[in-house]
Amino acid sequence: MRRLRRIVHRTIAMGLLSCAFGSRIAIGAGTQTVTVESRTITVRIDRPFDKVYEFLVDPANWNQWASGLGKNIRRSQDGWIADSVGGVARIQFTARNSFGVLDHTVLRASGQRVYVPMRLLENGSGCELLFTLFREPSISDAQFASDAAFVEQDLNGVKRLLEK
Repeated sequence: MRRLRRIVHRTIAMGLLSCAFGSRIAIGAGTQTVTVESRTITVRIDRPFDKVYEFLVDPANWNQWASGLGKNIRRSQDGWIADSVGGVARIQFTARNSFGVLDHTVLRASGQRVYVPMRLLENGSGCELLFTLFREPSISDAQFASDAAFVEQDLNGVKRLLEK
């Protein structure tokens, strides 16, 4: 019962923390906000929550597995950047927290902001990594499916890396 209560409190706190950090950013450019289709992709990682979180919370480690975010993820004077299609993208990561929130916002060279919710949850002696992919406006069904497959490939990559 105590474990269940802790999980419920953690889940509620994750939502509150996400709001407090102001990370709920519209997908499209400008101020237009619309509700779009989403898909949550998960991977179970057979490593302790604390160990996985410590690895994932450091953006410098993302070069080892997050190819979908861009290439050469690195610290700049203003935060984090990556080389991506269309130029250099800025990436804003949620601050270290005790709730497993790993949300980030990608600011593309075009000015488009893409909010990416990502969570790490305890699952027995291991954990579960959840990534929610929002469908961007004007993306075809095939492209959305391809994007989801690419995210799944990245998540399986971090699983393989951490379970070595």
